[in-house]
Amino acid sequence: MNSNNEDDTGFVYRKTLGHYTVHANGRELDCVLSSLIHKQLIYSTADPASLPRRVQAVRELDHADPVAIGDRVRFVEAGKDSGMITEILPRRSKISRPAYQRAIEQVIAANVDQVLPVFAVADPTPKWGLLDRYLVSAESSKLPALIVITKMDLAWKNKQLDTDLEAYRRAGYPVQMVSATTGKGIEKLKAALQDRTSVLVGKSGVGKTSLLNAIQPGLGLRVKAVSQGEQGKGRHTTTHLEMFDLDFGGTLVDTPGIREFGLWEVAGEDLAYLFPEMANYVGHCKFGLSCRHDREPGCAVRQAVVSGEINPHRYKSYMNLRGEL
Repeated sequence: MNSNNEDDTGFVYRKTLGHYTVHANGRELDCVLSSLIHKQLIYSTADPASLPRRVQAVRELDHADPVAIGDRVRFVEAGKDSGMITEILPRRSKISRPAYQRAIEQVIAANVDQVLPVFAVADPTPKWGLLDRYLVSAESSKLPALIVITKMDLAWKNKQLDTDLEAYRRAGYPVQMVSATTGKGIEKLKAALQDRTSVLVGKSGVGKTSLLNAIQPGLGLRVKAVSQGEQGKGRHTTTHLEMFDLDFGGTLVDTPGIREFGLWEVAGEDLAYLFPEMANYVGHCKFGLSCRHDREPGCAVRQAVVSGEINPHRYKSYMNLRGEL
């Protein structure tokens, strides 16, 4: 049974193989899910004066895992330091991606404040199309994004970096350049993380472990241990995720096991709104809101690309993503 006591609520800090670590009132409980969490009960309609409502049907919820890192949940205790999650409380934010051939939503993290796409200046060379995908996902979730460029001690290997980043700065995205080797930008990044719940997205090899160790000694090794536990998993599987406390305030979620990042519930006709530099041009085309911004005559977005108001690379990313939707 559910309890309405505040003592029976907590936050999910860790999840692995059907078990969820819930922090509540200074305690840590190992919880499992109530079977009803996976289902939505459909009741008969009843007059208030009549007999209690009856369950007419049960519908399975279409989520890869209904509970996400950062969820605030209600639970009942089931023994010493153990419990059962009975309810997922409303989320103030979430970041998701499609799973299982784009048929099911996978919520990566809930109740977060910002998304941090992490790319190296070199070794490996940044893939800006992937950054655009991360940014569109953040925009669709109404979450601010902070672009983090690591390994700035190798900046001499990428003379094009400032030119490439200018497109994002003009679109309104803040960029933080850091080096775990020299300490460049580390204090500014810590200030951006302080007292916020942040989600890191980025592929392996970009220097996240060294960066996290520079932010907080030992943090990168703890995060890496979680990431290594994900090696060999299927591309749509994230069986172990964990939220980490920052000594200076705030929490951090890494995203191991996520090698692909599709867009969830983004319609093709809405995509241009998720590119901030394009949004003001939507609706000003000759064919209005029906314009795909592709080959239509009188397209205001394409005219803005030609005039230099919209970066050609960003426009190409838009077209690539539009082709997927």
